[in-house]
Amino acid sequence: MKRNGLRLMKRIHRRWALPASVALALVPTSAWAHADAHPGGGFVAGLLHPISGLDHVVAMVAVGLWGAVLGSPALWVLPVAFPMVMAFGGLLGLLGVPIPGVEIGIAASGLVMGLMVLFELKPPLWLAALIVAAFAVFHGHAHGAELPDGSNALLYSLAFVLATGLLHLVGILLGETRRWPGGRRFVQWAGGCVALVGLWFLEQALT
Repeated sequence: MKRNGLRLMKRIHRRWALPASVALALVPTSAWAHADAHPGGGFVAGLLHPISGLDHVVAMVAVGLWGAVLGSPALWVLPVAFPMVMAFGGLLGLLGVPIPGVEIGIAASGLVMGLMVLFELKPPLWLAALIVAAFAVFHGHAHGAELPDGSNALLYSLAFVLATGLLHLVGILLGETRRWPGGRRFVQWAGGCVALVGLWFLEQALT
């Protein structure tokens, strides 16, 4: 099993390392992990927080991509389930309730959902929703725990849920290119890039 896993990751690395490296090179270093705070507290801070970290962005786009791969009703179930559960995780973060391994969970979300898209894996809807919901808790907790001082918690929470929904929409729109010639390969390519980014963040979180 371990040998098969290593062989799988080597295959992914050979195929997707170059495009992912190019994408990473175009992203400022300061955006590779979610920032600690943003100016303009409240709504503005909440809106910017999910899109300021590549670890959040790729995972949330991957939710939309995976929904498109799975098709209806997952196309809308996953992008609805993620923000709902993420809001709960955000509440835990706002209240200071500790959750172990938040950074690892965030990184793993990109890796796992990227692989789901890359290999077009189609588990039952309940299992797909459960996977998405589990990762949403970690993302939400990170957002809630990093509420800037003096910010309105309600506006902040509403804004990061809204930003997350917009990122899901981006993933869905990209995933809908599967309807066109070459679109299926493009979506798989996107999934492979997400998986590699997630793997990179996971390595950083574990070191």
